[in-house]
Amino acid sequence: MLTREQIRDGWVQRLVMSAGGPVRALSEDELRRSRETMLVAHPSDQDLAVFAYGSLIWNPAFHFVRRELAHVHGFHRRFCLWTSLGRGTPERPGLMLGLDTGGSCRGVLYTIAAAEIGSELEIVWRREMVTGAYRPAWVRARTAAGPRRAIAFLINHAHARYAGRLDDAAIVRAIATACGPLGACADYLFSTTAHLDQLGIVDRSLRRLSRLVREAQTGHARA
Repeated sequence: MLTREQIRDGWVQRLVMSAGGPVRALSEDELRRSRETMLVAHPSDQDLAVFAYGSLIWNPAFHFVRRELAHVHGFHRRFCLWTSLGRGTPERPGLMLGLDTGGSCRGVLYTIAAAEIGSELEIVWRREMVTGAYRPAWVRARTAAGPRRAIAFLINHAHARYAGRLDDAAIVRAIATACGPLGACADYLFSTTAHLDQLGIVDRSLRRLSRLVREAQTGHARA
């Protein structure tokens, strides 16, 4: 599991740089400018919300003052990002979740205190924006207390690792067998599904994929 200390120490960036290839790690200046661009329209004395739909739900690694369920329209959670680093290898890449266009997504909304936005968004950016595979955007999140404006990390269709729309068979093959420095890709799927279930969020697609991946792993073990 990726830790706050690893993120602050630049472990993720070094992992990307050591792999070589066409995907590079964004520079500290690029990360800083990206954060500053997002914050131009946000009052510095107000708390800030971040929408989580994948591993940020069960391993945020940043400090927050409130956590609540939220629903975002216009985007859906989907395995659409290849990874050959954290939970995969160049020879056997895994898949990660992204927010892609269309539909809606239920997840978790984290509130970061105004005084901690600088330090905590740096953690978030070093983790989510390391290669530019996601693009940060302001979205409208519906909560029990009313609508909130929040930052969400949408999939970047122009990125080299964008997987497009894969069918279940391709997704299952990748997730069932991929493993990298952060562990098995299947554990990423299982953890996300389990935590959504604990929160009362029904994601039938992830439940189906979890069942299919377990069946595929059982078949591999017997082969």
